[in-house]
Amino acid sequence: MRTDLATKLMLAEPRIDVGTVGSEVAPAPAVSSTRTATRILTADVGGNRDRARLLQRDFDDLHQRSHEVEWRTLAADRARSGTTALLDEFATMGFAWRDVARLVGVSVPAVQKWRRGEGATGENRARLANLLAACDLISAHYLVEDLATWFEVPLVVGVPVTPLDLYAAERVDLVFEHAIGNVDPERLLGAFDPDWREHYRSVFEVFRAEDGALSLRPRDQR
Repeated sequence: MRTDLATKLMLAEPRIDVGTVGSEVAPAPAVSSTRTATRILTADVGGNRDRARLLQRDFDDLHQRSHEVEWRTLAADRARSGTTALLDEFATMGFAWRDVARLVGVSVPAVQKWRRGEGATGENRARLANLLAACDLISAHYLVEDLATWFEVPLVVGVPVTPLDLYAAERVDLVFEHAIGNVDPERLLGAFDPDWREHYRSVFEVFRAEDGALSLRPRDQR
């Protein structure tokens, strides 16, 4: 049966549901309003992020100051003990006398004289008390076992810098930060020695040999 032209045109026209015509049709969302809302949200989140960073910095400074105050308080208490008693504490913890001497800043013979009962100067006695107080603080707050060995463990594998080196260089703040354990060790090394990568760069490099095994060879020094 042949369809006339009017019928074809009617069939080609899009059908509209009259139930949706008129006031029931939802208006399209305003693009400008959406952009304004997202702009405000981005600015709000950015502002909160900046405030969080400032707050983090304030708490980091406060934590360092609290460490300092507690350390000095513990040291004053430890200084009440005699030199021999202080050294006995280090012996109990397993410290080598060479390490005690380096941490305190004296010679090994000086420590040996103190062990025999010869008196130490007030300054050296205070240094012994400071070191023992630092050990007290680290043990109490950060549960570090075997402190004597912990002081000898490198911050980063392959780099010969230990907590002992930090303390001997009077960077006790970095020793505490390392004990806390929430700071990247490489960042601590950077604070201690900004050029540590160059200073401790190995003269050897790892490469894969023809047989597929990993081997060492001298690094190109050119």
